[in-house]
Parts: sequence; C-alpha cells; structure tokens
Amino acid sequence: MARKHLLRDMTWYEFRERMAENPVILVSLGSQEEQGPQSPMGDHMITEKMAEMVAQAADAIAAPTVPFGYAEYFRPFPGGVQLRAETMTALVEDICVSFLDHGLDHLVIFNGHTGNFPLINQAVRKIRAERGILIPCLNTWRMLTPKKRAEIWGDRAGSAMGHGGDPIASVYLHLFPELVRRDLYEDKPAKTVLGLPPAMWNGVTFRDVEVPVPINADEVRETGIMSGDPSRSSAEIGRQVTEYIVDFSVAFVKHFRAQSSRVEPG
Repeated sequence: MARKHLLRDMTWYEFRERMAENPVILVSLGSQEEQGPQSPMGDHMITEKMAEMVAQAADAIAAPTVPFGYAEYFRPFPGGVQLRAETMTALVEDICVSFLDHGLDHLVIFNGHTGNFPLINQAVRKIRAERGILIPCLNTWRMLTPKKRAEIWGDRAGSAMGHGGDPIASVYLHLFPELVRRDLYEDKPAKTVLGLPPAMWNGVTFRDVEVPVPINADEVRETGIMSGDPSRSSAEIGRQVTEYIVDFSVAFVKHFRAQSSRVEPG
C-alpha cells in the first residue's frame, strides 16, 4: 500500500502508527474571499493543493486545510466568509493543541492567506509561553523575495502583483484553469479615501508614507482588484510560482524535522 501523506485519508490506527516517527504536521490555513471578478473565491484550494505537494515531497503529513480565515476587509463582497479575530486565534490554537496533546511537537503552519498571520502569531506565541514549543509559519506568498519576483515577472513585477492579480491569478491558471473567467475581467480605476490614494486595504498613502486606516476592499476598486493586472497573468507564471513555493517549503520542512522544537516556556 502506498504511504499516505494526507491526514484525511488515514484511519486512526494508521496515524497512530506514524506517530512513532514524530512526523512534521502541516497545519494549512486558507481563506474564502473575492479575488477579483475573474478568479474563484476559494483560494484555500491553492493552499490545500500546495500543502499536499509539500507533504508528499517532504514525507510530512498534511492536516485538512481550514478554508476560512481573517478577511474582514472583504466583507462587502458576497460569498466571502470572515472569521472574527478571536475565532481565528482560538481555531489555530485548538488545532495545534490537538496534535501537541498526543506528543507531536513538529508542527508547521502553512498559511495561504497573508491576513491570517497576525492572529497566527498570537496563537503560536501563546503556545510557546504555555508549552515551550516553537511552531514556525510558512506564509506562502511572502516567500516570493524581490530577487525571485524579478526572475519571474522581470521589470513588471510591481505592476503585475497585488490582490486580484498575481501571484494568485497566475497560480489559478496553472492549477485550476477551468475555474477562471478571464472574460469577466474589468479594468476599473482606483478610488480615493480621505482624498488620498489607498494603500491596499491597510490605509492610505500620504507624502509617500502609508497611514493605516481601516478601509474595505470595495473602497479601493468596485471589482475587488486592489492592485496588479490579472489580464497579464499566465499558467506559465503560475507554474513557476507554484514550483518555487513548494520547493522552498519542502526544504524548510526537511530542515525543521532535524531540529528540536522545544524551548523553555515563557
């Protein structure tokens, strides 16, 4: 029988047997949110697919992906599901503790929605303080360094990337091309907030400085495209992005497996 790498596919007898190896467990988190008019909302599908690829290549075990995350700024768009901050933090802690209580101390958060990270950080810091366990977090899209972005997008990296555009728009074309509706793309102008240009959903820009203001995505563009240009996305770009993120994550998981995750509590 082939070796299983997805927790959902295992019986509890099979998982109990694998526990003796103290495997790396990937705790995958995504989001159900708008990605512009052309891409499907379930970007947790990308997280799930990448986590499966990483688990297979790194001989880890991927827990089922949580499809919902913290995405309050997308609330104006129908179809999204937004968890409250306290719900998200408690969810991450509860999932991790479920594994820690059985002596599994090599957990890695595999986070496919950047907005989840501040709350992930709260949860894993609480776990460190109470249990003395370090839980790293791999933020998928943050792995794309300036050097890698230049390699993939060249001199148009700045204009190509952003919410509603790349990298997610291209990764969808690579992994789930049948779900993409490029015919629905509309190029709408950006709005202003407080008479100033928005800085994504984090605030506004004043004299080249970002000033935090709690704005929502529809206050930037009515289409949900915050920045970037999905009309220039491609399956080939998506392939390069996917392979880079998976390769990086596999290398980290293999490195982490050989390290102790235990520190003094507090």
